[in-house]
Parts: sequence; C-alpha cells; structure tokens
Amino acid sequence: MDTTNPNWFLKARLKTRQLLLLIALDDYRNIHRAADELHMTQPAASKQIKDLEEMLDVKLFERLPRGMEPTIYGETMIRHARMALTSLALAHDDIVTLKAGLTGQVEVGVIMTPAMTLLPRAVARVKEEAPLLRIGIQLETSNVLLDKLQHGTLDFMIGRIFDTIDTTGLIYEELTEEPACAVVRPGHPLLDNKGLELKDIVPLPWIVPPHGSILRYRFDMMFRRSGLEPPANVVDTTAMLVITALLQQTDSLHVMPLEVAQYYASLNVMRILPIELPCKMDAFGIIRQRDHLLSPGADLLLRAVRAAAKEMY
Repeated sequence: MDTTNPNWFLKARLKTRQLLLLIALDDYRNIHRAADELHMTQPAASKQIKDLEEMLDVKLFERLPRGMEPTIYGETMIRHARMALTSLALAHDDIVTLKAGLTGQVEVGVIMTPAMTLLPRAVARVKEEAPLLRIGIQLETSNVLLDKLQHGTLDFMIGRIFDTIDTTGLIYEELTEEPACAVVRPGHPLLDNKGLELKDIVPLPWIVPPHGSILRYRFDMMFRRSGLEPPANVVDTTAMLVITALLQQTDSLHVMPLEVAQYYASLNVMRILPIELPCKMDAFGIIRQRDHLLSPGADLLLRAVRAAAKEMY
C-alpha cells in the first residue's frame, strides 16, 4: 500500500470502526475492554488492528502482558483518528444547521468601498436563502479589522493587507483595485468643463481625509508628482454626513473611491467631476484566518461575496 499518496485511505478502505477502535484502545489500553466498548468480539477487534497495521506496514501497538501500548506510529494514527472523528461530528452539526434553515451568527468586517455595493449584494443573496441567519457587519479601517480578525471576533473581513502587518496564518484573496475620483454637488459649475486638468483644481476648496490616511497621502502625492503643491484650502474629515452637507452648501470638491462615488451619484447626492485622477488606492480582498473553520452560515456569505465580486469586478 502506497501511503505517500494523499488519498491512501480511500484505496485502503479505512473504516470509521477502525478509527473508533484506535481511540478506544488508547483510552483503555486493553483489547477486551475496547472491543466491549464498540460491541465487537475480541478476535474481530484484533483483526481490525492487524489489517490496519498491514495497510500501513508499521506496528501500531506493543502487545504487553497487561495490555496494549501505542507505538510512535500508533500515537500518530490515534491523534489523526480523533481529529477525523471530530471533523465528522462537526460536519453532522453543520448538516443539522443547514436543514434547520441556517440559523446562527456571522460576523464580517468591511472597509468603506466594498461596504457600499459588494457586501450588500452578497448579504441580499444570503438572506434569500437563509433569512434566519444573523449577519453582523463591522465597518472599520483595515488595521482595526485585521486586529479583530486575529483576535477571533470576525469570521472573515474584506479589506487590505499592508506590508507592516504580520500575515502569518492569514489567507488573502484579492478582489479589485480601488481608483479614486473627485466629486461635487449636483449643479456645480465645473461639471460642464470637459477639459479639466490638475492645475485647474489645486486652488479650489477641498474636503479630504486627514493626514495619516492612505487616500490623503495618495491625494497629496498626485499633485506633487505633477510638479504642483497639494491644495491648501481644505477641510479634513471622513464623516460622510459632514461631507455631503458641505458639498451641498459650498462649491467644495471631495476625493473618494470611485465605487463609493458611483453609489452616491446614483442617489443624486453628488456628481463625479469629469477629470481622471491619477490616484489609486491599494487593492482590497477577502481576508480570513487559515486555521479558522467557517460555520455553514459564514461559508455561505463568503461564497456569496466571491460570486458578487466576480460579477462586479
């Protein structure tokens, strides 16, 4: 038997009864008591272990006068038998949950852009299939969400991974890049100007993210790379209520991710200025813990996010 094949157990027709017997022998260290526990005869139990040893071509137990002691090979098989049976028990629990209509709680973290369109589309799909599933959504920056994810308070998140972050134990699935644009109020005089350049919008009043944010850094560098000083007439804020109110009441411009701007433009809250900004945020994606087994509800939402991203991006 070639046990180097990752699916060797399929060819060997490894039985669940053999896994249970391994665990019983580890618990009792006695073939008679282990057989009794599984309602087997002692000869049948001995044959099961002998067959398994022949499959693996190793000795799993030392036969001693007072019982049986697992060898190093036996200890390895026992450990994996316990893990396999635990996984099967969880699978049963998941099936019961699915049959009950996917109740439970999912906690997902998200940054602003995918919070506007991607995640709502995925949640809407999930709710059609599992209306009783409680979905908690936390809107924060990537750094805050990564900390929560690594502390186990999120099932998964949609955000960015930075070079300064320890990514050990994390899985990252990139979804899309995030271009930025300039927005203004509906009826703004610049909306009819099709030949706008960066130098034309430097002296204008701007609403921008505060210093220290990625978008503010990219925004300032966009002007500097063109030999211009960044705008000086600015209001620093990320509060959308304040931003939308200022846009309505002034001729200010605001820089924001294109996907977010398109959402607000569809609501007739603002308009995208006809100028292509050479300003782009880092890509974002799905981030989850490698060793975190997702519940059926969380897995359903994760698959819905992937499907929505495939359609959108």
